[in-house]
Amino acid sequence: MDKQTLGISNIQVSKVGLGTMAFGRWIDASTSRRIVGQSLEIGINFVDTANFYGKRQDIDHIGDGLGEQIIGEILKGKRDQIILATKVGMRMSEGKMGEGLSRHHIMQEIDRSLQRLQTDYIDLYQVHEFDPHTPLEETLSILHELVQQGKVRAIGCSNFAVDQLRAAYDISNYHHQTPFTSIQSQFNLLARSVEHNVFPYCDQVNIGKIIYSPLARGILAGRYSSIEDIPVESRLAKGEARIKHYFTNENFNKVDKYRQIAEEVGCTLVQLILWWTLEHPQVNSMLIGASRTAHIDEIEKVIQFGKMPVSLWNQISSIDKIPNIEE
Repeated sequence: MDKQTLGISNIQVSKVGLGTMAFGRWIDASTSRRIVGQSLEIGINFVDTANFYGKRQDIDHIGDGLGEQIIGEILKGKRDQIILATKVGMRMSEGKMGEGLSRHHIMQEIDRSLQRLQTDYIDLYQVHEFDPHTPLEETLSILHELVQQGKVRAIGCSNFAVDQLRAAYDISNYHHQTPFTSIQSQFNLLARSVEHNVFPYCDQVNIGKIIYSPLARGILAGRYSSIEDIPVESRLAKGEARIKHYFTNENFNKVDKYRQIAEEVGCTLVQLILWWTLEHPQVNSMLIGASRTAHIDEIEKVIQFGKMPVSLWNQISSIDKIPNIEE
């Protein structure tokens, strides 16, 4: 599988990365192990997790580190095969210091993550979301220290708006500190705003682009046809409320158009969407939140398609009226 370098780092990640939000939350350790093994077999070298992922977040929105713990067990003897990324910032305990991007919280959580992951370094340490209650200078200073200490190879952010990303870059540049080497953004054919602001800025200052939710949490997989149509085993049925904003007539109409194109091409809707995303010229790595080995099977098939014809890529893109790429 093709690999791309993230930003100014020397970290090379596979074009497809394994997102592990389901580990310990919706699937057990045994299923997680099979998914990781199968991912390695098809050339995926990038595993993304977070200290927040696990069972407890479903109950009271507090992370328990179970996802990291499962990955730590799975990667015994395989650590050198993996680019390992995790995140910090979400609520891990009650109280004022139980979340956020303060020096205290990050110093506490980095050691806990290292212990759960059973490693002495993390390749890419990402802040999970912007923290309006902590000065960016404080956050970036401690992240720089972690790089200097060798606990972290590179740092990144997730879910930052372009103004927040620009402010972080300017601070790091002014203080001659380690800058963010990547940003992780939600991006798919129903959520493309980052193409207009975040992606162009990343290109300007050489920040890598990792995207998650390429299937719009199942909407682009054709799992739903209306707000009343909620499969029992779907994310929405399991309490994934963030899906609901996708439920609009406009989006369902777009999905129907993508499905029609897939039928004309001779592939499934999921394959078409993943293929388009993989071919996007601005995406360095696409995270697949696998909860079944069948999800990895699907990726393997898409990789074998080879390069998508530019005319097809533009046809798909035009449904949302985003500028085409050139031949």
